[in-house]
Amino acid sequence: MSMEEEFGQLIEQAARTRRGRPGHDLEAVLTAAVELFNERGYDATSMDDLAKRLKITKSSVYHHVRSKQELLRLAVDHALDGLDEAMARVQAMTEATALERLEALIEQSVVVLAQRLPYVTLLLRVRGNTDVETEALFRRRLFDQQVTALVKQAQAEGSIRADVDPPTAARLVFGMVNSLIEWYSPERGGAHELAVTVSALAFHGLRTRQ
Repeated sequence: MSMEEEFGQLIEQAARTRRGRPGHDLEAVLTAAVELFNERGYDATSMDDLAKRLKITKSSVYHHVRSKQELLRLAVDHALDGLDEAMARVQAMTEATALERLEALIEQSVVVLAQRLPYVTLLLRVRGNTDVETEALFRRRLFDQQVTALVKQAQAEGSIRADVDPPTAARLVFGMVNSLIEWYSPERGGAHELAVTVSALAFHGLRTRQ
């Protein structure tokens, strides 16, 4: 069972057990937890803080999750699952060139970031201080390696300069994608248009073609 399926089942289970108390299901608890983790930092946020934010008792929070670390795991997995799903869709584009797949991955990653902004923001702030964070960083490195492999394939096809270092290129491109957490907000809308713009800048730059 994937983390996304587990997350869905947990939400469904919580909805059944908490029926009649709208807003106090697992999804609401997780949303509030992610907001607090991003506002105050994971270490500085307590389960008491979360209960106060939700205006419920701490025991009610523990009805949904066993620990603060479990909330962190659900949150970062939600972000990582979105990226992994984007990678899987791109890898399934067997008729496309490596460059086309790389461009599609950049665009889909921007959409994931826009749709799961608080979760991706939290993911990008983890530093490996807990087992959950260490596992998240491991999954991020695997994703980076897959991106690097796509860059190498595009180089072999002749569509990316041979003098470009693939790991560096992968980091720089996704550094631009990840920088969106600093200024993008869902109220701006236009996630798909933003994705196209980021991809165009990454692969074609700002200069007009002669």
